[in-house]
Amino acid sequence: MHEHRTRAVLTALLAVAVAALGLAGGASAKLVGNYTRFAQCPYKNPEVARCLYSTTNSGEVVLGKKTVPIEKAVVLQGGYAESDAKGNSKFIGATNGITLSKAAQNVPGGLLGIVPEASQPPLVKALIKFFFENKLTGLTSTLELAKSASDIVVNEEALGGELGPGLTLPVKVHLENPFLGKSCFVGSSSSPITWELTSGTTSPPGPNKPITGTLGEIQFLEGGSILETKGTKIVDNAWSAPGASGCGGILAFLVNPIINSQLGTTTKGNNTAILNNTIFIAAAPAVKSNDEENP
Repeated sequence: MHEHRTRAVLTALLAVAVAALGLAGGASAKLVGNYTRFAQCPYKNPEVARCLYSTTNSGEVVLGKKTVPIEKAVVLQGGYAESDAKGNSKFIGATNGITLSKAAQNVPGGLLGIVPEASQPPLVKALIKFFFENKLTGLTSTLELAKSASDIVVNEEALGGELGPGLTLPVKVHLENPFLGKSCFVGSSSSPITWELTSGTTSPPGPNKPITGTLGEIQFLEGGSILETKGTKIVDNAWSAPGASGCGGILAFLVNPIINSQLGTTTKGNNTAILNNTIFIAAAPAVKSNDEENP
């Protein structure tokens, strides 16, 4: 089943590349139609084989005892090279430097972590939200790249076959609140959180249980030169996270332990990332030709 799925998707990706070969260019100008989303792909870089634009529309990140729903869209964009012998492709970041967009997600319960029970009346829930998720006591969590874009890895075969890591992403979590200051992070460039996201089934250590993603539905755009997947779900619940650092400014030595106590255990088997995406992939020559054909 997985082999059949892999062959089908790789055939589709090959069709994207072949479709690009028939495109010719004129004077340089702008992207139009469905190509406009690839405006920040470094398609003029000869190392880039594919352009990628992926939007995470929903999902959740569980970090220890904290669950943060993804309510604001997060975009991953750029390009990637041809794959190596293991099927891995090096990522090349967006030309505007925003490879992974920053979207502050609200942390339920705010800084104090007070979350209403599901059985409580709507009025009680509203009051708790009002008092504990306002500008003073509220807490936001923003996902950021922890390393350079070149440390991102795409594996088309794994993604298409719903087996193994299809996207490896080194990230850190920026926790923001007036009391915490501007430098409160879980993860860093020297100690990143590394997500090995799969469209298949995970194999985490306990207490986590296996969870399953999916590639979703595939369709072609622009005469077959752009591949779109809808309802793509990529997951990882086998990752670990370091303790919080930089929280509370000069009082970090007091505040960091408090934040870590709120988070609880963040070793492997206690965290989860579920990302629901819409993904667009185009052959870089097709994007370049679209640019050149539209003065």
